[in-house]
Amino acid sequence: MKALVWHGQRDVRVDEVPDPTIQEPTDAIIRITSSGICGSDLHLYEVLTPFMTEGDILGHEPMGIVEEVGGGVTGIAPGDRVVIPFQISCGSCFMCDTGLQTQCETTQLREQGSGAPLFGYTKLYGQVPGAQAEYLRVPQAQFGPIKVPEGPADDRFVYLSDVLPTAWQAVAYADVPAGGTLVVLGLGPIGDMSCRVAMQQGAGRVIGVDLVPERLERARRRGVDVLDLRDNGEIGEVIRGLTDGRGPDAVVDAVGMEAHGDPVGTIAHKLTSLMPDKVVEKVMEHTGIDRMGAIHAAIDIVRRGGTISLSGVYGGMSDPFPMLTMFDKQIQLRMGQANVKRWVPEILPLLTDDDPLGVDDFATHRISLSGGPDAYRTFQKKEDGAVKYLVQPGLG
Repeated sequence: MKALVWHGQRDVRVDEVPDPTIQEPTDAIIRITSSGICGSDLHLYEVLTPFMTEGDILGHEPMGIVEEVGGGVTGIAPGDRVVIPFQISCGSCFMCDTGLQTQCETTQLREQGSGAPLFGYTKLYGQVPGAQAEYLRVPQAQFGPIKVPEGPADDRFVYLSDVLPTAWQAVAYADVPAGGTLVVLGLGPIGDMSCRVAMQQGAGRVIGVDLVPERLERARRRGVDVLDLRDNGEIGEVIRGLTDGRGPDAVVDAVGMEAHGDPVGTIAHKLTSLMPDKVVEKVMEHTGIDRMGAIHAAIDIVRRGGTISLSGVYGGMSDPFPMLTMFDKQIQLRMGQANVKRWVPEILPLLTDDDPLGVDDFATHRISLSGGPDAYRTFQKKEDGAVKYLVQPGLG
């Protein structure tokens, strides 16, 4: 089969690789019809390369048609249309029962000190072959796959794999009071969808912050108040001026480790690109420093007693947090990978013909596998209005 394969920093290619096969009774094989390119895939393209191995298949946002199931899988059958959550969890352990599928005790990667494995996402998360391919092996298929109806285009359901539950959890963790104000830092796919979810759930005001004109305009069209970082350098002061001088009730950091405006983190990232991979792996795993601009901005922006919900990915172990300010302001901080199956029952009723979250036109680009390498370059550079790519092998 064909797949998008990692060969090095900023080097993604279309390769011919072996077809996946059933290896365990709880496996399924899915023929991929759509798979998203996620903002966190760009971390693999650039920052987290020390944890990648040449030949890794990328992608963790799949949906498709069941081709084959193992003997231990009864909930789905060949021919079913399914969405696959980006994490691999069993559905029956203590953590899964409490709605923390990202911490699944059956699949947890204890040797790495990590939670549940993820499709297509580095050796830290299991190095499981990813979904930007023609076919995908799905472990723990007795629990993971989400059956969806035939008929509507993939766009209606594919975001259940990651974007929708990640944005939903970000807003749930932000705990914005009815009629309150939420600031969303970063208007990529997760930030954009977080704005939509917050407005649908009754936030009184949503303010989105970015520096890419197309992303700002896209959010503005949905009724979000937007601020362009290029025109508002002291963003904390600007936002306090819009919120009675105190700041918003909550902030969602949907940026993470690749934030702009953090010289220390930027220098650290550039230095790691000059080191041997084995050295960089240890540096990143134990003492890595992220670009902390977004989280520092969130701490500054949020009102006293407010909440920060962190959905952007951070990778460093020695990141400096302003603990004195956080303690003094009584800030609540919640974070973590989205627990997909926990939120699906709340999200599914909104994926109706009325489409209140705007999923039908959420993708800005639809490409075949052959377009993948160019898509990664364009998405990483934030060119051509790129917010969300769907890779669709059937396009040719």
